[in-house]
Amino acid sequence: MAAIVKYGIIGVGMMGREHLMNLHHLRDEGVAVVAVADPHVPSQQLSLELAHSFSWPLKVFSGHKELLESELCDVLVVSTPNMTHYRILMDIINYPKPHHVLVEKPLCTTVSHCKEVVEAARKRPDILVQVGLEYRYMPPVAKLIEIVKEGSLGQVRMVAIREHRFPFLVKVNNWNRFNINSGGTLVEKCCHFFDLMRLFVGANPVRVMASGAIDVNHKDEIYDGKVPDIIDNAYVIVEFDNGSRGMLDLCMFAEGSKNEQEISVVGDVGKGEAYVPESIVRFGTRQAGRDGVQTLKAEDPRIKYDGLHHGSSYVEHLNFLTAIRTKGEKGPAVDLQDGLISVAMGVAAQLSIEYGRFVTIEEVMDKVKI
Repeated sequence: MAAIVKYGIIGVGMMGREHLMNLHHLRDEGVAVVAVADPHVPSQQLSLELAHSFSWPLKVFSGHKELLESELCDVLVVSTPNMTHYRILMDIINYPKPHHVLVEKPLCTTVSHCKEVVEAARKRPDILVQVGLEYRYMPPVAKLIEIVKEGSLGQVRMVAIREHRFPFLVKVNNWNRFNINSGGTLVEKCCHFFDLMRLFVGANPVRVMASGAIDVNHKDEIYDGKVPDIIDNAYVIVEFDNGSRGMLDLCMFAEGSKNEQEISVVGDVGKGEAYVPESIVRFGTRQAGRDGVQTLKAEDPRIKYDGLHHGSSYVEHLNFLTAIRTKGEKGPAVDLQDGLISVAMGVAAQLSIEYGRFVTIEEVMDKVKI
């Protein structure tokens, strides 16, 4: 049996505890969570109770620096509020003892911070950093990616992603109610979808046009005298360097939906669709027409725990563990470049709404004065 891989979780709010649950279900793969860090005492308590229910002894720290200095861990999961990722990642990457890192999306809230993290990590070939864009692993999405990759749809020309869901959940100190903390809805929430678009079209984004607003949610909420400024709906169009286009239709006051995500990918040969949480994939070709459309139930037999994201976090951890054990021969499945570009697309979309025009990825990446 391979040596036990020891994990520490930095930030044990809802998502941190979700990682704890996933890692518990991976215990047969030789993993253990040995430490957590969080300044918020109620979150510490909840994670301790959870770990005790698994008979996992936990060391609890109030900050990430103490956890780092304990040198108890091989791998760190960063699931703290978005605006803290940059500082924590820089501290981990610059720490003498190497720790592999799985960081929740978005990588950072700004492009310049993402770029600094990418640069710092380049100097540490002994560290693997994976970004938590786990929607790739939801069974119906993974199946659709497979269909696209094997060329069944031909050259992909259009990707349309609809997310119609519930409003943002309440977080510790309501940090996610403000753009300054989250990076904005199109960074915080939608980096997942921009990542998928890029994956489906097999190309990089060139420019982005968006229209969005805060129309229904959070308007009657006030925190420390401030009203939330995060948008709750938007349309975003993305143009890619191979001529393909992506479109996002986001609505966060659409609880009356059968599916939360509906993804449509159209190539010059055929069309594929994925539905979450129905876990259904449909695909057909132009030649076979409507009668030839096939419907599949998407399942992944590896998944032992569905959790909050339909088993995708479980697969994410499984993949990262493989990358760690093979000493990065394959590299992390979702690397820092993927994290950077998904944030750049979200930032471009947020700016497009603000300025009422197309925003190029180049200007966002170069921080040219807009």
